Amino acid sequence: MKYILETKNLTKKYGSHYAAKDINIHLEKGQIYGLVGRNGAGKTTILRMISGLSQPTGGTFDVFEKEGLNNPVTRARIGCLIENPGIFPKLSARDNLIIKCKAIGVPDIKVADELLEMVGLSDTGKKKAGAFSLGMKQRLGIAMSLIGSPDIIILDEPINGLDPQGIIEVRETIERLNTERNISFIISSHLLDELSKIANKYGFIQNGELLEEITAEHLIEKCTKRVEISVNNTEKAMLELDKMGIKDMMVIDKNHINVLEGIDRTPDMLRQLINANIDVYELVRKNESLEDYYINITGGGKNV
Repeated sequence: MKYILETKNLTKKYGSHYAAKDINIHLEKGQIYGLVGRNGAGKTTILRMISGLSQPTGGTFDVFEKEGLNNPVTRARIGCLIENPGIFPKLSARDNLIIKCKAIGVPDIKVADELLEMVGLSDTGKKKAGAFSLGMKQRLGIAMSLIGSPDIIILDEPINGLDPQGIIEVRETIERLNTERNISFIISSHLLDELSKIANKYGFIQNGELLEEITAEHLIEKCTKRVEISVNNTEKAMLELDKMGIKDMMVIDKNHINVLEGIDRTPDMLRQLINANIDVYELVRKNESLEDYYINITGGGKNV
């Protein structure tokens, strides 16, 4: 499979401490990739290396299958908003964008008006950016990251500290850019519920290491309400459950079945299986959220 961004054992080390170690991220065209981890897990370090703001101590990355490290051509295909938007507070949104256009050599300053429209700031006129709400500043930062028409946008905690309205505005901006312009995103966040509304792939980070990459589709399958049953004979067990009218089942391996309906009928399931002389080793109801899943794969804890 071809990836528009692929990191290869990307590593950042400070003395004996690894801020990021052997990170292998795979981003496809049109994806919104959620980089999930606690504060201090290494998310920002990874994004800074990919965006060219920090030099890796090991590994590399490709952009559209070409070397991305120290390559200005491929780097131009990546826009970023890391930490605070670099805006001039006494200038209007349009003037901020024009300065950025001139700084990176974009000759047509009309692009500023197009970007303002794109992020929903076209009606701000001469209002100083310093008087914007936090959500408006974030959207202006996203607009600035779009100058030069990059294919990939990197956003580091873009909704952190925003009020509910600001979160909605930033989320809708990202969705619109992804849908209408097919821009791919890597978004770091510890706000899992919000990230789950837009991301279609995830990378789970802990202590500088990538624990798992998983698509939203597979993650939903793992987090779906279900009954996990461990038995000595899955074929016979499924026949018995079928007699109860339960049809939505999935064999995981020779000893495990996931039942995806009749979740509240677990006492009946247990009786049915035991009465059929089936050995039941375990029967557990599962209803994981994205946060539950993250906590489980990282070994527990809070502050996600």
